[in-house]
Amino acid sequence: MRKLIFGVAASILALAVLADTESPYAGQQARSIKALSQQEVEGYLNGKGLGYAKAAELNQYPGPSHVLDIAKQLDLTTEQTIQTQAIFDRMNAQAVTLGKQLVKKERELDRQFAGRSIDAGSLKTLLSDIGVLQAKIRYVHLSAHLEQEALLSKRQIQLYNQFRGYGTSHDGKHNHSR
Repeated sequence: MRKLIFGVAASILALAVLADTESPYAGQQARSIKALSQQEVEGYLNGKGLGYAKAAELNQYPGPSHVLDIAKQLDLTTEQTIQTQAIFDRMNAQAVTLGKQLVKKERELDRQFAGRSIDAGSLKTLLSDIGVLQAKIRYVHLSAHLEQEALLSKRQIQLYNQFRGYGTSHDGKHNHSR
């Protein structure tokens, strides 16, 4: 009887270990670009932030897209609204252009791996190109937050943070003389 119980317990343990070995990537092998989800591809192609501006957003540097979304609640002036739209339009146009280039490079990387034609040289080149594009996209989004912050009053930034769910607390390091 002990051998039976031990055998059943060992079998259960073996099944648990096997279940844990399934890759978190399982199911992603059908993606058109393995390294990017469809949501990420669409985000890059449409100039979305994809989290690139978190350093700004979470440190009281509002994003132009979100400012436009809550313009009424922030009591933007006509001039602020016009300038915010211009910031957004510039940011979006640049992000779309760069995003298309990045998706193309990721697609090429995937194609070379899938075709087993990749070598160390092309890998290094593609990864360097992708890294540069990611840095440029991040710069485009973060610099838009810098422009936007300079356009708003301290009160508008406080309201923005409240509407975005960030609360009113901050570390006081920001100098808003407006």
